[in-house]
Amino acid sequence: MAASKELIHTKCYHCGNDCGDQNIFLNEKYFCCEGCKMVFEILNQKDLCTYYDLNKFPGLTQSQNIWSDRYAFLDHKEIKADLIKFTNGMESHLHLYLPQMHCSSCLWLLENLPKMNPGIRYSRVNFTDKEIFLIFNEQDTSLRIIVELLATIGYEPHFEQIGIQRNEKSGNNRKRILKIGIAGFCFANIMMLSLPEYLSGEKLNETDLSFVFTLLIFLLSLPVLFYCAIEFFESAWKGLKVKFINIDFPIALAILLTFGRSIYEMQSGLGNGYLDSMSGIVFFMLIGRYVQDRSYQSLSFNRTYKSFFPIAVELIKNGKAIATPIEKIEINDRIRIHNEEILPIDGILMKGTAALDYSFVTGESSVCYPMYGEPVYAGAKQTGSNIEVMTIKPVSQSYLTNLWNRDIFNTEPKSKEMQLDKLGQYFSLGVLLIAMLAASYWVFQNRMDLMWNSLTTILIVACPCALLLASSYTNGNVLRILAESKLYIRHADVLEKMTKIQHIVFDKTGTLTTHSNPTIEYRGMEMNSGLKDRIYSLAMQSTHPLSQFVQNYFNQQQELNVIHFKQFPGDGIEAWIDDHHLKMGSATFIGRKELKNQNASMIHFMEDGKYYGALSVQQQYRKGLRELINSLKSKYQISMLSGDNNREVSILEKIFSPVKSLFFNYKPLEKLKFIQELQEIKNQKVLMIGDGLNDAGALKQSDVGIAITEHKNNFTPACDAILDGSSFHNLAAILSFVRSSRRVVQFLFLYSVIYNIIGGYFALQGILSPVIAAILMPCSSISIILLSYGSIHGIALVNRLVTGDKNHIEG
Repeated sequence: MAASKELIHTKCYHCGNDCGDQNIFLNEKYFCCEGCKMVFEILNQKDLCTYYDLNKFPGLTQSQNIWSDRYAFLDHKEIKADLIKFTNGMESHLHLYLPQMHCSSCLWLLENLPKMNPGIRYSRVNFTDKEIFLIFNEQDTSLRIIVELLATIGYEPHFEQIGIQRNEKSGNNRKRILKIGIAGFCFANIMMLSLPEYLSGEKLNETDLSFVFTLLIFLLSLPVLFYCAIEFFESAWKGLKVKFINIDFPIALAILLTFGRSIYEMQSGLGNGYLDSMSGIVFFMLIGRYVQDRSYQSLSFNRTYKSFFPIAVELIKNGKAIATPIEKIEINDRIRIHNEEILPIDGILMKGTAALDYSFVTGESSVCYPMYGEPVYAGAKQTGSNIEVMTIKPVSQSYLTNLWNRDIFNTEPKSKEMQLDKLGQYFSLGVLLIAMLAASYWVFQNRMDLMWNSLTTILIVACPCALLLASSYTNGNVLRILAESKLYIRHADVLEKMTKIQHIVFDKTGTLTTHSNPTIEYRGMEMNSGLKDRIYSLAMQSTHPLSQFVQNYFNQQQELNVIHFKQFPGDGIEAWIDDHHLKMGSATFIGRKELKNQNASMIHFMEDGKYYGALSVQQQYRKGLRELINSLKSKYQISMLSGDNNREVSILEKIFSPVKSLFFNYKPLEKLKFIQELQEIKNQKVLMIGDGLNDAGALKQSDVGIAITEHKNNFTPACDAILDGSSFHNLAAILSFVRSSRRVVQFLFLYSVIYNIIGGYFALQGILSPVIAAILMPCSSISIILLSYGSIHGIALVNRLVTGDKNHIEG
């Protein structure tokens, strides 16, 4: 008993390593080094020792000392500027890559960093990518102190995270391909050398030849066991070290049992054993892992680099503004940001008066006013007149996506990863229990051959991978198809919400109407060129569709300096230009009565209190609008909200007939309240579709908010999805596609359960060979991938979101 107690005491309480002859202890707990003891002291002082309850020996060894000046380079301004994503002098944002993350305890500890350093306001982990996102107060802590803290508790950051992750992935792929090649070569040759035994059913009579064959088979099995299969053993061992049975443990155990049984038979002269089966297990398992990883990487690549929301900004080139996709913006380019637009890239303010709202970045609604030559950061919304910015960093749509996903990013990794950990552990424990019961049964039946077969094949064939793959891979395929159809979804969780929608609410201007080919007519007093320049300059500040029509109509060459610009959502805009006060907007905003019998949108102009006239804009409704509404109203309740008056009610009644839910003169706040009433009083799930300008509140309030965009930067954090205007006519097909995709997930989940049951049934009887079991296990994952891809692509074809031509996307 004393020896057992001594053995427990010599295991480091923090990391589980052997303490050796070290005599380091605290609170009756032993540690292998002063570093592990120091980490325990930090956690104990901050009342964070719950960390040790989540997993046994969860920590990382601290035997490597960190010298005091190791991270002194992080105090240099240039290096800090390169690493920090955002700072306003008070609050800074930071992404770091921590490859040491390995379990739920790591996640829990890293998300409790604010308790260890009060200067850290916020900490969230992306467990899948092994990244941490931190918000810290520059007055209370620093980048260097945070990195030193992370290194102290065993999570030293790798600063070139993007390059490291890409290199690791490509390196892992090459290594796995090499392992597959070696395992396949050895498996094929072992099978060939075993052929005489297969054909005769007994051991070769030629003693010398039999010995040579047996020796060659044994030698060929060694690289399979000690190189190709090493990843299964490493994963299983890492789990065991923290008393965690992961899904690789049964596979590693099956490989060892098969190898051990084979060596026993070789030594006993009973034959060449089952080294062919052992090699086959490793070979087919590696193929399955490779296909699965490549599938995930393909979806990840699509989501990370190809399927982003469309954002175009105005690139200033040779004195002209050219709408340019942000992925084509380069360092030192000069871009123009309008009122209410999101700045998509870091830069230096070069022109204009910046009034930047960083609430999208910081979560707090506060406006800052950087001066000429000062840095401005991606994610800021300009609330004043136009500004021009010179870009200083490459475009990072991934950073904007992280901001867009902030709400999901806060909660999803924490809950989902821990659930998957538990599912994998319980499944593996269940498989081990069933395997032991089956083996015991066949021992009592005196069928040792069936005992070995049932024991090994159950360990191999049963795997939760297909269960976990069904939802994630299908969602990935759905997101890919939707992105190709020009609908960009914030996160896979939005798909589930879309299937529950009961009521669809449309905005009118910029949503039901298109920006192209309007009929425009000016009615009023004659304007001189100076006034036209001022009206044009005022309209240039806004991205509202009606302001753009004004720009296109006057199309002046000279843009004047605009000061004290203000926008009143749903009403109009005003500013001072060359000592003149201009107002532009609705008749009510100008202070005049609305003219009756006007079958067009009216934009009124006033300068220095003098009314000049109005621009009549007859907008074109989107192509296929009537057919779209007809398709939707059989499945959903339909409403339309407009900030305009009801002058076009006769046209809209024909389009929406017999729908009567057409509402006019709705201000932004009234639209939001309308959505709230549908949700709270009628208990309906609401989909709101707007242009993201005057509809931000309603979009955010709705269960699903979709913003329409037409080649401009009206990206809004309020929406759950962004739909390119050219695909608006596909909305009914898109909703039908998403509903059907949910049924695919349910079918694949049921399929994977039945697959495991059938495989387990034959494995329990001992009639399944290890090689067949090794083929069946990756086949389950591969079949899920093929069924998911085929089903989703087929549903997309039925809904005409794609055609038979893989490279052609409709819309």
